[in-house]
Amino acid sequence: MYNFLKDHRKFFIYFPLAIYWLILFALTSLPTKMAVSVGINDKLEHFGAYGLLSFFLYLSLTLQEKYQLLNKYAATFSVLIASFYGMLDEFHQMLVPGRSTEFLDWLADFLGSVLAVLISRFIFEKLKMAQLKKST
Repeated sequence: MYNFLKDHRKFFIYFPLAIYWLILFALTSLPTKMAVSVGINDKLEHFGAYGLLSFFLYLSLTLQEKYQLLNKYAATFSVLIASFYGMLDEFHQMLVPGRSTEFLDWLADFLGSVLAVLISRFIFEKLKMAQLKKST
C-alpha cells in the first residue's frame, strides 16, 4: 500500500488535497444563509474539516521527495500549515455576510489537525513497516 500511494501520489494524494482545499475555501466563503451544515456541532465540523485537510497535507509532505526538510518534519509542517490556514480563514470570514471570527473555531481547527496528523502518522508508519517486511 505504501509503494502504491508513493507511486500514484499525484492522483490519490495531491489531486484530492487540491480539490478538498478548494471545496473547503468555497464552503467557508458562503454567507450564513447559504452555508452547508452536516447537522453536528459547529466545532466538530471545524475539527473534522481541518482534520481531513491535515491528513492530506501530511501524506503529501511525507510522500514528496523534493524537499527533505518538509519530508522529515511532515507532521509539524502539516499542523502549522493547516493551523495557519485556519487562522486566515477565520479572518476571511469577517468579510463574509453573517459569518464571524471565533477563536474557538480556530482552536477546533488546530485540535482536529493535531489529532489527524497523529493518527495519520501512526497508520503511515505501520504501512511503511509492512512494506519493509514484505520486501525482505
